Amino acid sequence: MQLLVKEREFYKKLTAFALPICAQQLITMGVNMADNIMLGQLGEVQMSGATLANNFISLFQIMCMGLGMGATVMVSRFFGMKDRENMKRSVNIMLRLEVLTATLFCIATALMPGPIMSLFSGEADVIAIGTGYLLISIPCYYLNGLSVTTSLVLRSVGKANVPLYSSIASFFLNIFCNWVFIFGHLGAPRMEANGAALGTLIARVVEFLITVGYLLFRDEHIGLRPRDLTMSVRSLIPEYFRISIPVLVSDTLLGLGNTMTAVISGRIGSTFVSANAITTVTMMLATVISQGLSQASCAITGITLGEGETEKAQRQGVTMGFLGFLVGCFGCVLIQLLADPIISLYKIEPDTRLLARELMRAVGFVVMFQTTNSILTKGVLRGGGDTKFLMVMDVLFLWVASLPLGALAGLYWHLPGFWIYIFLKIDQFIKAVICVYRLKSRKWIKVIRG
Repeated sequence: MQLLVKEREFYKKLTAFALPICAQQLITMGVNMADNIMLGQLGEVQMSGATLANNFISLFQIMCMGLGMGATVMVSRFFGMKDRENMKRSVNIMLRLEVLTATLFCIATALMPGPIMSLFSGEADVIAIGTGYLLISIPCYYLNGLSVTTSLVLRSVGKANVPLYSSIASFFLNIFCNWVFIFGHLGAPRMEANGAALGTLIARVVEFLITVGYLLFRDEHIGLRPRDLTMSVRSLIPEYFRISIPVLVSDTLLGLGNTMTAVISGRIGSTFVSANAITTVTMMLATVISQGLSQASCAITGITLGEGETEKAQRQGVTMGFLGFLVGCFGCVLIQLLADPIISLYKIEPDTRLLARELMRAVGFVVMFQTTNSILTKGVLRGGGDTKFLMVMDVLFLWVASLPLGALAGLYWHLPGFWIYIFLKIDQFIKAVICVYRLKSRKWIKVIRG
């Protein structure tokens, strides 16, 4: 307890960074939940097709998060150093990599939507629905990718309100468009799952215009303008790759791991997919505070180290790790309280309802460890530049422990849903313990040079 920060200014700063991020995550969760509930009214096949299609899109989004979070490590540190030129170079490298990544996903989706969906499910009707969803969503790779990465770097310099405003606008527009196009209101055609994809696409356009427009024409902290998009970034590329690429690799392989989890779920059957989709939304609700804290702690750690305050950064890291444990306990209780009310919102079969309740119990147990792990891996340790260590840890335990054990539990041992979920998330337990020891060692504090 003596290592915890007691200064009121720290908690005020943490709240100022985290609160808008939490609000934005809550809005994003609301959009996903509304999509699931609306599609759930049409039956499990429609919901499963859209959910599995979104799992592939989520892989791209996670890669974008990796690009953006890698850049925030650089931007927050240079912000603390008051080095604007290297902030601009960091953002430029990020944007160029994002456009390249979006182009690759667009090509893959346009050429192979059916085979992509076949990876997730063997049911023809689910594949057909997911294929249509993917094709409509193709422009979202550019729109959402640039919005996500831009939002992350804006947060790292204390401009979290801008992404929040864009999410609010996107939320209401998405809900309205879903209502119109899924069910065919106001004279629009009834598009069902395709309508959800179209509603998301329209909302992404607005989100893109607000976030990217602010970065290029209004923001004064980074100061990037359209004329700067062609600036030379060669001098920063080696350092950027040393710090940021491990974040991209780590998050990408985590995304692939999540995709493989979806593949395992799809092979178990549409009942498990539907139940898991419900628990995923609940997990997002329970961890919304930890997501805000993890991104805030990454930015604050980077800024503190940029100012040369290593001892202060260590105490802040211990404090945020402790807060993560408390938030995880709160999330566990919240899940147990909300499980039945949330499940009752869905029009699902009795077997799916029972399985969803079983998975909810597992989610509540996992979230206590996942929250602590998230704030340390995606926040404090990442903000300290310890990205290579985190990359190895993320890849190792996901691919060596979680996925093999999850596949065995679900496809061969045919264990109850509770244990399938526990095995699929067992890496969260392992990483939480290791991260605490890594934080204590102080080896996570790395030097970043411009």
